[in-house]
Amino acid sequence: MNSIEVHNLTKKFGNFTSVDNITFSVKKGEVFGFLGANGAGKSTTIRMLCGILPPTSGDAIVGGFSIKSQPDKVKLKIGYMSQKFSLYNDLTVEENINFFAGIYGLSKALLEERKKWIISIADLKGRENLLTSSLPGGIKQRLALGTAVIHKPEIVFLDEPTSGVDPIARRNFWELINSLSEDGTTVVVTTHHLEEAEFCNNIILIDSGKLIAEGNPKELKTKYLKNKILEIICDQVIEGIEILAKEPFTEDLNIFGNSIHITVNSKYEGQTQIGQLLSEKGIFVRQISEITPTLEDVFIHLVDKRNEK
Repeated sequence: MNSIEVHNLTKKFGNFTSVDNITFSVKKGEVFGFLGANGAGKSTTIRMLCGILPPTSGDAIVGGFSIKSQPDKVKLKIGYMSQKFSLYNDLTVEENINFFAGIYGLSKALLEERKKWIISIADLKGRENLLTSSLPGGIKQRLALGTAVIHKPEIVFLDEPTSGVDPIARRNFWELINSLSEDGTTVVVTTHHLEEAEFCNNIILIDSGKLIAEGNPKELKTKYLKNKILEIICDQVIEGIEILAKEPFTEDLNIFGNSIHITVNSKYEGQTQIGQLLSEKGIFVRQISEITPTLEDVFIHLVDKRNEK
């Protein structure tokens, strides 16, 4: 059963097409990743699916209702957490919880039950009277998620929820996302942290408003990256890429931190071939190893192929 069905959804702002005729579906209870670079059209899509922004054309059924003709009914089925924490910094923790409970019309008994849950998941027991502005980013993030699902929505949209928080806080936040999914909530997450997508059941990749790939993490890697990928750790990374780009065994090249990721074709003979080539050009090679491709490798590969057209 699908919680969301998107059909040829398009959004234009004047002559600019932010979202370009995309179609996909999201199963009930899954964690669905919506990935792409900043400006790819992720947030615009999410705002349409939440009934906040009307589409230029196309439609989507969210929680059983059309975003085009029934946006107010869609809003009753969902929770939403924006890129910027949707909390009031000049209110205390408890005041924020009470405020969002009031918006969603929770009864007093349900409010107390949900308040205990939010305080627990945000690790704020005994700190209910602190101003929200004083909270660390990771705790504020969990509090924001708690208020977004205080009414137990069927579907929750998280728009870049881990932007600007440290890796440990991000991991803790994803544990919370998974617990929501296990309880039957459908979770749609937009992110440009591609390593986070490994936690998703299914993923779509979007670039310049167009859907360029979809599937689970394993499917994406096996479908789009059929050749070996090597990681080369060396000095003079830029010079190394310039040298390797001219070789017939090179399919794709990208910088990953202080290393090079190279996708090789059938003309590749072995690591010695690359090591000798770079050494002869005065580049010190510390290590060459075959690696398991990441979703970042997939995304860069697909974007590069689109740019070649």
